[in-house]
Formats: sequence, C-alpha cells, structure tokens
Amino acid sequence: MRILALIFIFFILFSLGSALYYLIKDKGTTERTVKMLTVRVALSITLFLILMGGYYFGFIPANGLR
Repeated sequence: MRILALIFIFFILFSLGSALYYLIKDKGTTERTVKMLTVRVALSITLFLILMGGYYFGFIPANGLR
C-alpha cells in the first residue's frame, strides 16, 4: 500500500510540474495547463479514495503504514 501511495504522489507531482511547464511555455494560449491540473485533481481524489478504502478494508491499520 505504501508503494502505491508513493507512485500516486510521484504522478501527482509530475502532473503539477507539467502544468507549470505548459503554463510557462504556452502563455495561456492552449488548454494543456487546465488538462494537466484536471489530471492532478483526479489523481489526488483517487489516492484519497484508495487510502480511505484501504483503511476501511483493513489494509491500513489504525496505527499507520508501518
């Protein structure tokens, strides 16, 4: 579960960096920045739901990911 969370965090940060790159490169003329920020939000919500489901089904104990 820990590796899955770290992979999601990596992709979230990559998406955020891509959005910053497109914002600087395109100067607001395309919608790529908005698309990458939408991907980031979707990944964040998915990670949250996976963590909540993992806690509910017992994959994550009450004392954390140790």
